[in-house]
Amino acid sequence: MKPFNVFPYDSHINFMRVRMVSLVIAALLMFAAIGAMAVNGFNFALDFTGGVGIELRFAKPVEVEAVRSRLAGAGYENAQVQSFGTGTDLLIRLQKREGGSSASTSIAQEVKQAASTAENPAEVRSSAEISAQVGKELRDKGILALVFVIVGFLIYISFRFEWKFAVAAIITTLHDVIIVVGWFALSGHEFDLTVLAGALSVMGYSVNDTIVVFDRVRENFRSMRATPSEVLNASVNQTLSRTVITSFVAFLTVLALYIYGGSSLRGMAESQMIGIIIGTLSSIFVACPLLMWLGASKQDLMPKARDEAALARRP
Repeated sequence: MKPFNVFPYDSHINFMRVRMVSLVIAALLMFAAIGAMAVNGFNFALDFTGGVGIELRFAKPVEVEAVRSRLAGAGYENAQVQSFGTGTDLLIRLQKREGGSSASTSIAQEVKQAASTAENPAEVRSSAEISAQVGKELRDKGILALVFVIVGFLIYISFRFEWKFAVAAIITTLHDVIIVVGWFALSGHEFDLTVLAGALSVMGYSVNDTIVVFDRVRENFRSMRATPSEVLNASVNQTLSRTVITSFVAFLTVLALYIYGGSSLRGMAESQMIGIIIGTLSSIFVACPLLMWLGASKQDLMPKARDEAALARRP
């Protein structure tokens, strides 16, 4: 496997030497993301704000991207367009324009005129209001899903490792998700259900990467006679190639989705790309420094060592 090792297995990069710098930078990025969310808010998509859903049937098969471009030129820039059934049927969901008509039937006629061409006219099959209450329920369920995942990770890591490892993993994972979500608040890019799904997948990717490093930390604490700083350094160095290669392959996959997946999947791919980059950096520069800051040691992982340490403290 040596040709696949980007970094030597026995490399000696001293990550713990810059632990305070990396933790300060990570904290600044996280607080900046929180500030962006508090000040700018989110550009919520139709999934959360409500709008109008319209079904169109064309005389001939039509390209989704072409219809989306024509609607953007007519003022419906964030319209969601997808085909269903045959290639002649399209489902269009969009927000109402400011100053435009509020009736779904009038909006449907405007959309029909914008989407139609002389060679391929369209007819309105149906139109209906999409309630914002549905979006509120989706937002609440998304928050509940986030809380459920955090609690689940905390229980699992506490059971598999020890509470200090669980706390470090959860803080690292929240750091990654907050930065990803904060990017959408800062950039003003549309926040829809696919972005929420991407943010939840970032949590899974981040905690998986962190657990791989922590698993090596546990093995090294048991096999090495060294200080916690040396053990943590060795663990990060030994998993460095695996972390970088896995992240690079995952990034290429999501990049292809971003380029070729169309605008409906672009938000999810964007959140995952940012999450992969931030998650890789945090598993190297944040997770183990947090462990050291929390005072993780050999006694935390080995019951016998914990018992001997407790006996040694007795008068």
